[in-house]
Amino acid sequence: MSNFKALLKKTEVQEGLKDGLPIGLGYLSVSFAFGIFAVEQGFAIWKALIISMTNLTSAGQLAGVTLIAASAAFIEIVLSQLVINLRYSLMSITVSQKMDKSIKMSDRFFLSVFITDEIFAAASRRDSISATYMRALVCLPYIGWSTGTFIGAAMGSFLPASVVSCLGLAIYGMFIAIIVPPAKKNKKVMCVVLLACALSCTIKYTPLSKWISDGFSIIICAVIAAATLSLIAPVEEDNND
Repeated sequence: MSNFKALLKKTEVQEGLKDGLPIGLGYLSVSFAFGIFAVEQGFAIWKALIISMTNLTSAGQLAGVTLIAASAAFIEIVLSQLVINLRYSLMSITVSQKMDKSIKMSDRFFLSVFITDEIFAAASRRDSISATYMRALVCLPYIGWSTGTFIGAAMGSFLPASVVSCLGLAIYGMFIAIIVPPAKKNKKVMCVVLLACALSCTIKYTPLSKWISDGFSIIICAVIAAATLSLIAPVEEDNND
């Protein structure tokens, strides 16, 4: 029986590492762009690395670094992170429901820190999730995200300012790549994106920018755009079991 458990555990580790490898490689390139962007905003290499080691959220990190560099109020930073990263709570709940009942609550809280869109997608495909599989799954993405940030920040610290500025644009290209595919497939997503853009431009290029800071602008645009489309065109509930 013990041999069977050991074999099962070994298999789950292999499956977790296999599923996490492509995610880790993708994170390596994305976090490289974040590292360069963080240095461009005036952050030291070690600060950029700590941010990535304690936060696995590309959009949240980009917004957070931007607001910190702009000396935004603490409440702005907190609320913007809450709005941007709220989806991870729902993902964690979904994954938690598929986890083995024997997994301790402390393990659930620990593993929830590593939930990202890609890790959620990989884990949610399984009917049952063990702690062993989840630990193996999040390992390589975490290493890839932290390593990429360090390499990007290190390179950004000695590359010419013009090169750093150009490479810093890569992270914006990443967000465009994230938004465009689902927007092309779903008109509702497209409407949310366009409405958020319109609201952002309205705040930026009107006198409203004098009273609304960048942090609250993110919060207002995200909440209003999402709430408006959820009321106008709500997602139909699936009645199938």
